[in-house]
Amino acid sequence: MKQEQFVQGRRPAWELLRRLLDQLEKPSRRREAAPLEQLPELYRQVCADYALARHRSYSSALVDELHGLTLRGHRQLYRRKSLWWWRAVRFVRSEFPRTLRRNARLFWLASALFYLPAVVMGGLCYHDGDFIYTVMSSKQVSRMEYMYDPANSKLGRSQARESSTDVQMFGYYVWNNIGIGFRTFASGIVFGLGPLLLLLFNGVTIGSVAGHLTQLGFLGTFWPFVAGHSAFELTAICISGTAGLMLARALLAPGRRSRAEALRAEAHEAVKLVMGAALMLLVAACIEAFWSGDGAIAPPVKFAAAALLWLAVILYLSLAGRDQDGA
Repeated sequence: MKQEQFVQGRRPAWELLRRLLDQLEKPSRRREAAPLEQLPELYRQVCADYALARHRSYSSALVDELHGLTLRGHRQLYRRKSLWWWRAVRFVRSEFPRTLRRNARLFWLASALFYLPAVVMGGLCYHDGDFIYTVMSSKQVSRMEYMYDPANSKLGRSQARESSTDVQMFGYYVWNNIGIGFRTFASGIVFGLGPLLLLLFNGVTIGSVAGHLTQLGFLGTFWPFVAGHSAFELTAICISGTAGLMLARALLAPGRRSRAEALRAEAHEAVKLVMGAALMLLVAACIEAFWSGDGAIAPPVKFAAAALLWLAVILYLSLAGRDQDGA
C-alpha cells in the first residue's frame, strides 16, 4: 500500500486520538468531557500504524508524527489507572445487556431448552415419588434429600461439606457454577450439540430435584434456599447457553463468510456474554453462601428478596444501555 492511501485511510483515527489527547492535556478547569473509553482502542490502533509505517519505510515526517502520538497516548493512558475501572463499569452498565438483546432469539431458545424440561420433569417427579430414579441414582437422591431435610442444621450442604465455612462454600459455588457456565459455552464448538445437551441436562436435573423435594414436603427448606440466588444463577446458565449457540450458528450458518471468519466474529460477541454470565454467577455464589443457607432469615423475607432480585435482573437485561442501542 502506498503512503498516500495509508494516510488517507488511517488519518481519521489519528485525528480522533489527537483531539482526545488535546482535551486530556488541558488543565482540569478548562477540560471538556472526554470519551475516555475510546482511548485504549485508539492508542492500540496508532501503535500498530506507527509500527507499520516504520516497517514500510514511510517518510520520516509521518513516522515522527505517529511516534509523537503514541508517546502522548502512552502518557495519558498510564496516568489514568481508573480508566480500566470505567471500562468495566461501561461493560456492566450497557455493553453486556445490549449484546444479549442483539442475540435475543438465541437467548429465548436457550431458555426454552432449559426451562421446559425443568417444568415437565418437576411435574412428573412431584406426582410420582419414584420417577426421579429414572434421572438420578439412589445415592444422588439420598444426598439431595439430606441437604434439604428440615432436620439438617446446614441447609444446602452435603455431609462432606457440613464443616465448611461460608467463605469456603462461596469458593466452591464459584468454582462449580462458573465451570458449568463455561462448559455450556465452550461446547458450542461441537456444532451446537454441547449447549443443547447441557441445557437439557441441567433443566432435567434441576426440575427433577425441585419436584421430588416438593413432593416430600420440604417446602420450607428447599424453596427458601434456592429462591434468592435463582435469578442470577438460572439466567446466567441460559446466557452461557446462548453464547454456545452463537458459536454453533457460526459453524452451521456462516452465510457468505468462511466458517473461520464467522466463528471469529461470533466468538467476539459470545465472549461478552460469557463474561457477563460469569459476573452473574459470582453474585449468585455470594448470595448462596452468605444468604440462602442462613436459617435466621425467615422464609417470607427470602421470598420477598427473591422477587425483587428477579425483577431487578429482568429490568437490567431489558433496559440497561437502551440509550445506546442506536449507536
